Amino acid sequence: MAHGGGGTVEHSRFTTAGLAPRDQLPTYCDQLTVVTVPVSRSGRPAGFRAAIDRYRADDTMYIEARTDAYAQTRSIAQISVDKMQSYCFHVLADGGAETSTGAYPRRSVHQSRPGILALDMSQPMSMSRHASQVRALFLPRAVVESVLPQAQALHGRVLEFDATSPAKPSMANAIADALDRLRRLDAMSAADARQRLVDSGQLIAAAFAQRYRLSGNIEAAEKAASFGQARRYIEAHLYDPDLTPDSVRRACGLARATLYRLFQHEGGLYAYIRNCRLRGAALELLRFPDKPIIDIAYSCGFGSASDFARAFRRAYDMTPRDFRFASQNWPRSRAV
Repeated sequence: MAHGGGGTVEHSRFTTAGLAPRDQLPTYCDQLTVVTVPVSRSGRPAGFRAAIDRYRADDTMYIEARTDAYAQTRSIAQISVDKMQSYCFHVLADGGAETSTGAYPRRSVHQSRPGILALDMSQPMSMSRHASQVRALFLPRAVVESVLPQAQALHGRVLEFDATSPAKPSMANAIADALDRLRRLDAMSAADARQRLVDSGQLIAAAFAQRYRLSGNIEAAEKAASFGQARRYIEAHLYDPDLTPDSVRRACGLARATLYRLFQHEGGLYAYIRNCRLRGAALELLRFPDKPIIDIAYSCGFGSASDFARAFRRAYDMTPRDFRFASQNWPRSRAV
């Protein structure tokens, strides 16, 4: 896709001010396109304060929001419907949040001070947010992965800048300045705004790479190339019953220790393969509502129905049958 040319930034603002208190939370929920907020349609009788500013520039988006406390989720069902693949850098400016990401093992983080949460929108998450002020950058995968090829491993990780953080002060200052300059996006052309968002996002990705030692030198580049090779092999043979760490190692010409180090940020190679298979199975349950669950289990590489059911429940907190039933009435979200 070509980027550039004329055009202006699309800016929209929403606030619950002026709405009847019981309508405030349901109306706010209607504004959300990539997450779901569990809420009774009767809303909160006491009301819900929220204000959101959205700025869209081509395939990028920037959000500023201030809200009361609430919970939100992004499930595998919603991912399959809206097919959003962006990365999100969720900047907590004030307040707090608890976030759970991944399937199994899960990663849980608690934020009580300013920091940046990295989210891969192609993976599930749930968040309980206190009354907070947040900012969020949504960027295409190619933009982030050009800096950090292993960016999907950041899902659910937090970058904080304080006296104990390994991030260099110069990097922290640069990010703070880049975020401050995003406040003036509506005064730019769409092309300039997109470039500013890309520059800011890549700077944040580089800081995450530094913090988690995922990139930054020739050795890391070689590691990223090996990770990509292994990942592509796994994707091509995901449902092969003979797919094992040894088969991946032999196909990619990697030492056992090297292979395990490559996937340590994914919870290990076994966990990576299992979670990929579970995501595939969840999509099969959605796409083929009449296909027997046992057939999906076997076709997705599981040795038995009980193994599949146990792993699925551990990952998604429900049985495959309950997941399929719940997804049948899943609302079709508007495009982001």
